[in-house]
Amino acid sequence: MEHGMVIIGAGECGVRAAFALRENGYGGTIALIGTEPHLPYERPPLSKEAMVSDDHPLPRTIASIEQFAEQRIDFIGNSTAASIDRPAKSVVLHDGRKIPYQRLLIATGALPRALPLAAGSKHCVTLRSYDDALRIRARFGPAARIAIIGGGFIGLELAASARKRGAAVTVIEAQPRILMRGVPQEIAEVIAARHRHEGVSLRCGTGIASITDTDDSVDITLADGTEIAADLAVIGIGAVPVTDLAEAAGLETANGILVNDWLQTSDPDIFAAGDCCAFPLAIYGGRRVRLEAWRNAQEQGSLAARNMLGGKEPHESVPWFWSDQYELGLQVAGLADEATQTIRRDLGDDAFILFHLAADGRLVAASGIGPGNAVAKDIRLAEMLIQRGARPVPAQLQSSHVKLKSLLAA
Repeated sequence: MEHGMVIIGAGECGVRAAFALRENGYGGTIALIGTEPHLPYERPPLSKEAMVSDDHPLPRTIASIEQFAEQRIDFIGNSTAASIDRPAKSVVLHDGRKIPYQRLLIATGALPRALPLAAGSKHCVTLRSYDDALRIRARFGPAARIAIIGGGFIGLELAASARKRGAAVTVIEAQPRILMRGVPQEIAEVIAARHRHEGVSLRCGTGIASITDTDDSVDITLADGTEIAADLAVIGIGAVPVTDLAEAAGLETANGILVNDWLQTSDPDIFAAGDCCAFPLAIYGGRRVRLEAWRNAQEQGSLAARNMLGGKEPHESVPWFWSDQYELGLQVAGLADEATQTIRRDLGDDAFILFHLAADGRLVAASGIGPGNAVAKDIRLAEMLIQRGARPVPAQLQSSHVKLKSLLAA
């Protein structure tokens, strides 16, 4: 077999990389290896639209079988890479097949973090795949009692979806508040109030003492002694990068597969991208981060493809996250933990943006919330200001009469 380009992982990142190889002129073989039997699909809808749609939800595919064929991309679905043979430069599949590579991209993503107390429970589940989503959706209904363990994006999106389907919902978060990671308290309070208004019970600042199955439900005892009975508990306490293949192959890892500025691992012929990799972020002085975000997966897939073909491009994009809960749209650009000062701009209609400034006056992040896409335009402009290393005057950021576009032009 020809030594071509091989991609392990058929999510957003891996698929984007496969097509980007063709877009950048590569004419050799491309193999895309995915573990699921479905065509590659987008994961963000799984906690939202797939849960609340009236019809039986179908996965939102990233590309059709015809598109794969047209671009001569060999999609190998329902298959698992068992090992990477670096000396032979080949990927060994679980059925013993060997696929040789010239360059290899690992885009294996991340898996939901396990909760040891829930081990063995038949009423505790996690959400990662389309099949997981179908199983969870089937349990969301007007008579259902749903416990969500974890007050992050996934947990809260599922809480909103469960309420839309009429279920009684309790969210359990060990931290003092929801959305502790990456979302300012002022915005988290808006989300919390919206959930409470919808009837969601938020139990923050307490851990879980025990989880016990009964025949048809699960009993959760909190550290403060409170007991919660649920028909289903969904665990959403974060994700861990899938690095087992890389570790077994002797690649360097530390909360992800370690890569350099152009997404190259400690083996120059192996790259890693997306949720599974820890990379230096150029606009934050080379700070090493690992991002679990849809747009980052897309961007790094394309970047990895160009660098696999000989490029030396660093990842220079501003991190961007979003979440939709009820009618509210939340967006965050940049890394707010780099900031020492926060400026609020009110946009009207209960929408506002928080601008986060570093000690030297640089805009390093912007966080916004409002109905629908009320903050989208201004967050995009803020993202461009962050990208340029702008040091806007705080009073101008605060005033809604000063257009952000004018700051960008300046």
